[in-house]
Amino acid sequence: MSTSTITAPARTNRSDATSQPRAQVQNSLAPGTVDLPSLVPLMYALMFRNIASDGFTFSDPQAPGDYSKDSRPGCVIAAPSFPADTAGIDEDYVFNWVRDGAITAMEVAHAGLPERPGGSVQTLNDYVQFADLCHGNAQPTKGHACFTIAGESRPWTEQNDGPALQSVTILAAYDQLDPGVRKTAVALVNANVAFLLGVYRDPTTNLWEEHVGYSFFARAAQLRCFLEVQATRVQGIDKPDGLQPAIDWLRQALDWHWDGTKYVSMVADPGDGSAPSPQRPVVSGYDPNIDIVQAAVYGAVPYDDPKLLATAAQLRAQWEEGGIAFYPINRADRALGLGPMFGRYPGDVYDGDTAHPVLGGHPWALSTCNVAELHYRLAAAVRSSGRIPIDDLSAPFFAQSGITATTPADAAAKALVATGDAMVRAVVYHSDNFEISEQFDGTTGYERSVHNLTWSYASYLSAMRARAAAV
Repeated sequence: MSTSTITAPARTNRSDATSQPRAQVQNSLAPGTVDLPSLVPLMYALMFRNIASDGFTFSDPQAPGDYSKDSRPGCVIAAPSFPADTAGIDEDYVFNWVRDGAITAMEVAHAGLPERPGGSVQTLNDYVQFADLCHGNAQPTKGHACFTIAGESRPWTEQNDGPALQSVTILAAYDQLDPGVRKTAVALVNANVAFLLGVYRDPTTNLWEEHVGYSFFARAAQLRCFLEVQATRVQGIDKPDGLQPAIDWLRQALDWHWDGTKYVSMVADPGDGSAPSPQRPVVSGYDPNIDIVQAAVYGAVPYDDPKLLATAAQLRAQWEEGGIAFYPINRADRALGLGPMFGRYPGDVYDGDTAHPVLGGHPWALSTCNVAELHYRLAAAVRSSGRIPIDDLSAPFFAQSGITATTPADAAAKALVATGDAMVRAVVYHSDNFEISEQFDGTTGYERSVHNLTWSYASYLSAMRARAAAV
């Protein structure tokens, strides 16, 4: 078994220990000429480097030389980035997050990889077995969010979107699993659903691991899980009596996040055990939050929900010129026909260096690709139905692509694809010779934070799958 030690030299232009933009190797393609689908094989290969197998393992940066801590097959690292490797970054991403692993494995399931004799894909077999290992080691709850590369619980948070997304991915991958692994997969999905039915009404740590409360994203992910479990024909998957009541409750709970102008990301936990309601206070400074769009990409919120589109329009406006969290790079990119790029939320301070927070945040590759995917999914729906879902709430969103109520459906679909393309092209343009970090500097456009983020590549691939359906 070969071992790949993750010690690639950091590419930086930092002159001190604070987090500064990483130097960039600019690709030579003109901004408007990038054929986005043609980059899918490359982005897939870059993502695949972060998935361990029997013959490709990672060493634990916190335990160098201890082979017992090496990765197990199927482990998906968040990124090959840790403080000793990436100057100015104090975060270690050489861990397996349940959510990130599920989002990554979903792209493997859709990649059409060559099958082994018997029709299975070994990477997906490995993913399910590693997920089962982590589930067995999970503590204090089965919603534990983060594990070592050897599958041991790491002191971290409980995030109840993880088991939901993991179950959705396993169901998508089921037909590509070995018979023995299928049994493991069914048992794991059943265990996840049993756990979620016990906690879906409860507060949880949110997507960005910063607050505990009632999370719009977690609820959307749980709803998608329950809906897909209810609809699946996979033999052995349990469909408990509580499934439909949970679906009905979650649909109602998502409506509680509407404040009259947008969906809010987090409703505060009162801490007294009382039930949530529309009157609960929200977490201030946290909206509009990109996780609302991600609740459609990865959860069960419909792409044509007018309230979702109203929120998405505000997300874009806050990072363009005149917005409360304006990124200067979006002005420069606009002159090139690119962008805009999106961050997480207006009060963000994280750039990979928690010791030196800087108010304002930066654009994220995955945020930008997720918003592009929203446009692609809408384009496919408009082209298929011949109808633009435009009303008073969604009109500002469509206006950002030059679409009005009188725009022909085919022209609207093309405009939505063009909008998504401009966003993804900005990610490619600012990439480090096509390698994608977690973030880009909001002023210079250079990459910053942890490098080669697995979710960045997965979000690109997911967006391109949606684009293929739209064009």
